[in-house]
Amino acid sequence: MLEIDGSFGEGGGQILRTSLSLSSLLRKPFRIFNVRKGRKKPGLMPQHLTCVRAMTLISNATVKHDSVGSQELIFEPSEVKPGDYFFDIGTAGSTSLVLQTLLPCLIFADSKSTVTLKGGTHVPFSPTFHYISEVFIPMLNKLGIVLRANIESYGFYPRGGGKITVEIMPAQKPEGIKFLERGEIKKISGISGVGNLPINIAERQKTSALKLLEGFDTDIKTIEVTGTGQGTFLFLKVETAASIAGFSSLGARGKKAEVVGEEAAREFLDYYKTGYCLDPHLADQIMLYLALAKQESSFTTSHISNHLLTNLWVIEKFLGTGYKIEGEKGAPGKVIINI
Repeated sequence: MLEIDGSFGEGGGQILRTSLSLSSLLRKPFRIFNVRKGRKKPGLMPQHLTCVRAMTLISNATVKHDSVGSQELIFEPSEVKPGDYFFDIGTAGSTSLVLQTLLPCLIFADSKSTVTLKGGTHVPFSPTFHYISEVFIPMLNKLGIVLRANIESYGFYPRGGGKITVEIMPAQKPEGIKFLERGEIKKISGISGVGNLPINIAERQKTSALKLLEGFDTDIKTIEVTGTGQGTFLFLKVETAASIAGFSSLGARGKKAEVVGEEAAREFLDYYKTGYCLDPHLADQIMLYLALAKQESSFTTSHISNHLLTNLWVIEKFLGTGYKIEGEKGAPGKVIINI
């Protein structure tokens, strides 16, 4: 049984999520200890337990110590069962992070699955639904992986209550691929949205983003969305010659609309000035799939994050994958996988 130290590196929930994904896909049992040890509230939180219980059902696993606050988990998977699933996080926990945990084993199953998730769709410290649908899924398409995502209602912090559905088509393990040269920026589009708040907030977010993006051909639409709580967001989608990148910012009580727009725009500008291919979030999310390819894969990213380094460490534990990093943590760099 693999032993995973949950306090390694970034020390957050991603260690658990990646372990659950690869354990179920490969049928490799593991024990994780020191789960989120350095966090203000260490151990398993409701969002993490949703991941555990969802993967327990999908992979017919035997589990021990799956309770709120537990800093240890033993997970022993069996056969993955594709099908139709519904999971309610019960809080504003991220539907995107739960989805990313479930995807690997269902993508490489032998038949189609449909997953419906209820919780947060646009919440802090996680990819927004728009990032998943407009960046992550189209980039997986480049690897021969086909998903279709739909949002029924929006969930903001602290209410949650959003609902998304994703259709997952069976796929083969991807071929090796290189995302090295970004090339020219072809198009920048965006959405500035409000839920149960005045539309002029979305307009102010849009205006502040466009001020910083002067000189780029940018089209940002304002929308009003349905959901149980109040919230705002601005999302930018950047299509380049070789890839797609995304940048999001969320509103919060006491946070000016102008700041929301500026945050997303500045994230894009930080990415743009490096000339590198993948944005920091995509680099972290796509490398599990690149590691599953038999051939060497490589990419450049505008920011080598501690999150990325930690995720590589977990992947190597399960797959024995050799990798090389060119560049320093916190700076632009290149990652080579399956060397």
